[in-house]
Amino acid sequence: MSMFSYHKHSSNRFFIFLLILAFKGVTISATTFTFVNKCDHTIWPGILGKPDLGTTGFELKKGNTQTFQALAGWSGRFWARTGCKFDDSGHGTCSTGDCGSGEINCNGNGATPPATLAEFTLGNSSPDYYDVSLVDGYNLPVMVETSGGSGSCQATGCGEDLNRRCPSELRVDGGDACNSACGAFGTPEYCCSGAFGSPSSCSPSVYSEMFKSACPKSYSYAFDDATSTFTCTAADDYTITFCPSSSPR
Repeated sequence: MSMFSYHKHSSNRFFIFLLILAFKGVTISATTFTFVNKCDHTIWPGILGKPDLGTTGFELKKGNTQTFQALAGWSGRFWARTGCKFDDSGHGTCSTGDCGSGEINCNGNGATPPATLAEFTLGNSSPDYYDVSLVDGYNLPVMVETSGGSGSCQATGCGEDLNRRCPSELRVDGGDACNSACGAFGTPEYCCSGAFGSPSSCSPSVYSEMFKSACPKSYSYAFDDATSTFTCTAADDYTITFCPSSSPR
């Protein structure tokens, strides 16, 4: 079955489910995730989260948009895969952000670092939490914007091209992605693990400070919560834009 038909039928089942709930008088709280590709090339977003959104990976051509519906309580992450080569049956691999499934669908696998991550937890009678993380490194600029909802609901993301300023010791894939210090060196002080596994013992490194300077609203290391996690109550839509024209500073 093709990727398109799989997503189409899964989406139909989702909307039938919503109609049944509405008919029974059940209050439905659904949020739209809108993916926008402003890159000058095709990308293949990956999805890791629960409950299932109907697909775990898809193709998004230059200039195109795709939407998915998620119920309250959904939690997960999105990222872009680049340089992918899939055959007619949907099997293949990607240069960055590959999820190791060997398919367009990631099937429950996360991104292989480095990859820029957009992370969400949709509240159930409570605020949504969202962030853009560089903790696992960076491969593309990503911006998140909200529509509707109440509270702070700030835009966040990293709109800068960090690959251009990536130090040689962090650079991977011919300059198409930039590792985090943890990914490059794997030591406890960079990974905030072991004896460095608490906010008081793990401080920003010169590398995470470089990320933070370029993208002040993004997670730059594991304990960067205070300036990097955002909330919004009952947002109608979260728009995830890959390769936005400017950074939400």
